[in-house]
Amino acid sequence: MELENKNIVFALTGCFYHIFNMLETMEQIKKLGGNIIPVMSFNAFHLNTKLGNEEVFTRRIEEITNKKIICSIQEAEELGLHNSMDILVIAPSSREYYCKISKWYNRYAGFNGS
Repeated sequence: MELENKNIVFALTGCFYHIFNMLETMEQIKKLGGNIIPVMSFNAFHLNTKLGNEEVFTRRIEEITNKKIICSIQEAEELGLHNSMDILVIAPSSREYYCKISKWYNRYAGFNGS
């Protein structure tokens, strides 16, 4: 898949252990030319845990992406308004979440996906 010049929104949730794995993935995507837009949930952005404090996560993500992390609903709304994403990654995420979202998508989308 060609990722060069693609806007990839990385929405990171509060599963702190897996955020470390996502950092490696973000670095690889950046090397392939992807334009990563970081988004974090309130908890993922603000909470400190035994795995690390929020400064460690946020500083590292901002170093990789060269962008300020979007961490509020008001900031995130701008992404949708300007149709500024090619790919949306919600990570880490469970199979249960993907099953629920696919049921919602199939219910409300047209047969051809529109």
